[in-house]
Amino acid sequence: MKYAQQIGILAAIGLIVLCFFPWSIVTSKNLVVSGFAAEGTSFGRPGLFHVFFCSAAALFFAIPRIWAKRTNVFIGAINLAWAIRNYVLVSSCMLGECPEKQPALYAVLLLAILIQIMVLFPKIPVENKN
Repeated sequence: MKYAQQIGILAAIGLIVLCFFPWSIVTSKNLVVSGFAAEGTSFGRPGLFHVFFCSAAALFFAIPRIWAKRTNVFIGAINLAWAIRNYVLVSSCMLGECPEKQPALYAVLLLAILIQIMVLFPKIPVENKN
């Protein structure tokens, strides 16, 4: 794909931005859970992991070396696994209380999938040996 690297960088930046949006709302306790604000829960700050790995992925998307592209496949897979973990953890019912899932939670998962797809199409110049 011609624009895989640019799409990957934009998806990584978008995922970082979505960590600041609400992911779910527990109406019975008036809790709003986002990537960095999960007070009242035991979730910690799940967005911090996304920020670290998306920053690394965006950096490796920009580096035109084969080692960066290979490392980015691993980073994208870890980021996708963390997004799936966050989706399952933040959206699941606990003790009979089911949170309202917000669009940002779905978008985090979709952007992590998009990043993983884009790391599988690196732009690597191929030398023609005649």
